[in-house]
Amino acid sequence: MSATKKEYKRVTVKSLVDMKKNGEKISMLTAYDYSMAKIVDAANVDVILVGDSASNVMAGHETTLPITLDQMIYHASSVIRAVNRALVVVDIPFGSYQSDPKEALRSAIRIMKESGAHAVKVEGGQEIKESVKRILNAGIPVMGHLGLTPQSIYKFGTYTVRAKEEDEAHKLIEDAKLLEKMGCFAIVLEKIPAKLAKEVAESVSIPIIGIGAGNGVDGQVLVIHDLLGITQEFNPRFLRRYLNLFEEMGNAISKYVDDVKTRDFPSDEEQY
Repeated sequence: MSATKKEYKRVTVKSLVDMKKNGEKISMLTAYDYSMAKIVDAANVDVILVGDSASNVMAGHETTLPITLDQMIYHASSVIRAVNRALVVVDIPFGSYQSDPKEALRSAIRIMKESGAHAVKVEGGQEIKESVKRILNAGIPVMGHLGLTPQSIYKFGTYTVRAKEEDEAHKLIEDAKLLEKMGCFAIVLEKIPAKLAKEVAESVSIPIIGIGAGNGVDGQVLVIHDLLGITQEFNPRFLRRYLNLFEEMGNAISKYVDDVKTRDFPSDEEQY
């Protein structure tokens, strides 16, 4: 039996918890600029993540590590100005929260005050609990992120599936329960076995949003540039491309170049 879908004029942290209780799946996509965010929000996506993946898709870096707090605030501010409905969550970038709870709080406050974001996201469990606690105590909503955590890529050494071994799987479940107990409103699980992700989703009351974590979780997230086929070199099993904009946009631009070269553009009707 399918869940009854409630219409939300504005999605909040509480809305996501209600969606889980009602069995309604949560949709989440990334956005990094005003124009894209306006399209995503108008399509009724529930959560927009201003991800540190902007480091990859917007700036061309190999990893998410180089992006700065100032750059994340810039992207988040652009997105917030476009959004009317979605909950906007912003990644706190690498190096801005892991080692010092006071710095973590300062980073989170800057994001909330300077961008107008609705929540922040951090990667890790037990290792960052003091930072998470400090942010939550200030009244800032926090989304967790477990499994493959891209900010720790040099620790893992690979983007392969995480938590296949029993010890790591057990730690992931315990970290999820810890994040829930501390007060996080949701958790992203990235690239872990579907069976484990389903177990996590059933063991906590907060929403679990997956990326490469199967369909037994409470929602899904993808990077918008991957979904639209703007990026071409990234081809994980979990990615479904809904368009091939790399090709379509390339064809349109090539046609424009041809029309300029052949003096077809602008036509008489396109002049003043």
